[in-house]
Amino acid sequence: MNTPAADVDVTVPLVERLLRQQHPDLARLPLVPLASGWDNTILRLGGHLTVRLPRRESAAALVLNEQRWLGRIAARVGVALPVPVRTGVPGCGYPWHWSVNRWFEGRTAAALPVPERRRLARPLAGFAARMHVPAPGDAPANPFRGVPLAARYALVRERLAAGPFPRAGELLSLWERLAAAPAWPGPPLWLHGDLHPANILVTSGGAPEPAAVLDFGDLTSGDPATDLAVAWLLFDAPGRAAFRARLEEFSPVDPHTWDRARAWALLFGSLLYASDDASSASAGAHALEQVLS
Repeated sequence: MNTPAADVDVTVPLVERLLRQQHPDLARLPLVPLASGWDNTILRLGGHLTVRLPRRESAAALVLNEQRWLGRIAARVGVALPVPVRTGVPGCGYPWHWSVNRWFEGRTAAALPVPERRRLARPLAGFAARMHVPAPGDAPANPFRGVPLAARYALVRERLAAGPFPRAGELLSLWERLAAAPAWPGPPLWLHGDLHPANILVTSGGAPEPAAVLDFGDLTSGDPATDLAVAWLLFDAPGRAAFRARLEEFSPVDPHTWDRARAWALLFGSLLYASDDASSASAGAHALEQVLS
């Protein structure tokens, strides 16, 4: 799956103009492009900040969701989040809102050897448990996250049947079984929505510890199993066991929720595996291997 083309080309000169217009005290800081992902372009601003700007119209509302909600969520989850420290509005020919965030030092959990990731199991489970509280009625809607598996069943089945996946027959049988798990019976809970290894930042020196959880563009509410898929996306079996054990110190995780989480991991894994980005494809291969183990 190829990364979609940008609707707006976010360049250093454009961001410099926006800063001069709206945050002139930051305009003299050096700007360095960092990443241009599926939805956003990120630039480093000086030594302690980043600028995050949507590159596609479909992502414009997601920045507003982060600006509205992340400060409230960050107060309870026990891990640093990219809460905007400044906000920007359309200008200089750029059509959408944008944010200035803190810069977090570290490396992504995707860069860690799988055995080293086990150290993250308990703190990441603590983050998930604190994140997953009942959400208000006006929480952001997301038709692709937190929804009943029935809403994603046909699309994933078609992907598995058509794509060049290892052990495709086993994956298809597993998807059909897991997708039949009873739906989440509780109230919609707050969800990160895209909790995978590249969105988990860890410390660089010594034994890895969580430094921040990044990219809340898919922030929504619904079935917590969506986020619990990280147990397969990030960990191996020992890490997964430690993750679940820590979750259950907060609240029991029933077998149906764990089955749905495994199904979401299969869904995310198949999507990542088909990516044109090598690191995403590698993460997808790990997830698919784990859901079959």
